[in-house]
Amino acid sequence: TCALEARYPDVYTQLQSSGIRVFSRGLEVIVKAMTKTHISRGSIGLFAFIVALTIGFFALSQTASADHAWSNYHWARTANPFTLQIGDNLSSNWDAYLATTVNDWSASSVLDLTIVSGGALKNVRTCRATAGRVEACNTKYGNNGWLGIASIWAYGDHITQGTVKMNDTYFNTSTYNSSAWRNLVLCQEVGHTLGLDHQDETFNNANLNTCMDYTNSPSSNQHPNAHDYEMLETI
Repeated sequence: TCALEARYPDVYTQLQSSGIRVFSRGLEVIVKAMTKTHISRGSIGLFAFIVALTIGFFALSQTASADHAWSNYHWARTANPFTLQIGDNLSSNWDAYLATTVNDWSASSVLDLTIVSGGALKNVRTCRATAGRVEACNTKYGNNGWLGIASIWAYGDHITQGTVKMNDTYFNTSTYNSSAWRNLVLCQEVGHTLGLDHQDETFNNANLNTCMDYTNSPSSNQHPNAHDYEMLETI
């Protein structure tokens, strides 16, 4: 039984009724679209994948990963560094955190992120993807159990577009309305759209000083670390 079904039955039912298969791995929810109606223009071999950072705090028997690439997904390019645009559909109170995230990931030797005007401003709830780049959005997405959610569309192993959603339902509360939590979650969700998974998925383990790490205390996990940059070089 999927953990999502037990904890959030309404969300699970909505996804299933849309023809979407749902899998869970620890506290991470992975959603794989299997219907062409959820896939851009129904292109053969093009799939959408979603990763959510949930708000549950549980101890899991998992260890840090020496290889935290997200399967084999990566952006196609002909040379490094390559430039990837991030569409800014975020409200002004998120602008400083987006700038930090873009600067952090651009420190990679193989990647330069640049902020452009958002392509999903008409409906940030949907946060419609734009081919060839990542759209970042925020709004009150509801008490659905996730702080941030990243989606990618891939043709084979090549990422073709992505979205990041930040859930202000939680970030407007005293628990999560802090620079540390905002930096961590936005950094992590953008990291997923670059092809990275988590380095560690046990909340109670010592922090690894990377935003690609699950934690109960985000203060030292607000930015990528050297291992994240190394992984970007390999994918």
